[in-house]
Amino acid sequence: MLTGEEIAARLRSVGERIAAAQRASGRAPGSVRLILASKTQPAEAIRAAYDAGARDFGENYVQEAVAKRAALGELAGATWHMIGHLQTNKAALAARTFDWIQTLDSERLANALAKAHPAPPMPALIEVNLGGETSKAGVRPEEVERLVERIRMRLELRGLMTIPPPAKRAEDARRYFAQLRELRDRVAAASGLALPELSMGMTDDFEAAIQEGATMVRIGRFVFGERAK
Repeated sequence: MLTGEEIAARLRSVGERIAAAQRASGRAPGSVRLILASKTQPAEAIRAAYDAGARDFGENYVQEAVAKRAALGELAGATWHMIGHLQTNKAALAARTFDWIQTLDSERLANALAKAHPAPPMPALIEVNLGGETSKAGVRPEEVERLVERIRMRLELRGLMTIPPPAKRAEDARRYFAQLRELRDRVAAASGLALPELSMGMTDDFEAAIQEGATMVRIGRFVFGERAK
């Protein structure tokens, strides 16, 4: 694990790069939210990032998030995001553990989350599988509008999320980010929902994602170093 000083320095660095990408894109300051992807990182690393000013944390596994939140206690102002695939049978526990679900991918999961968290409605993003990869979860682009119509009254739908196919260069991922933005705009117009959030971009490509309209970027390795084995 990196030291608290190293994590703080890396957090400042990524904040500066996000701010620079916002300026270069004509985006307003503060228009992009940094979600720290803390999968496999110890609670102490999350605490160090929190002490350095981070407030949004993304976890991939429900049980791991439960354990970390118990170890950390209450972090005032912290927001927890589910950014990994969520099984329906863990929806109730996830609804108690997370503030946002970023990987909604079925009506069945939406129903389970709504039952577990009826009021206020759970903030959620629909995960879109833009690359058609069988190894990844997510809704096919052509199915998003139908899913929105079927679940719009059950959750607080805030936008879309994607993990593009692996790319050798950040520029190779850009077209997927543009596709997600265009899809969001079409679905928002058809549904009448604002859908303001686009969660896209990670350590290797977040600047390209910001340039294409990301409002949330999910970054782990840049701040925490390589994941623990």
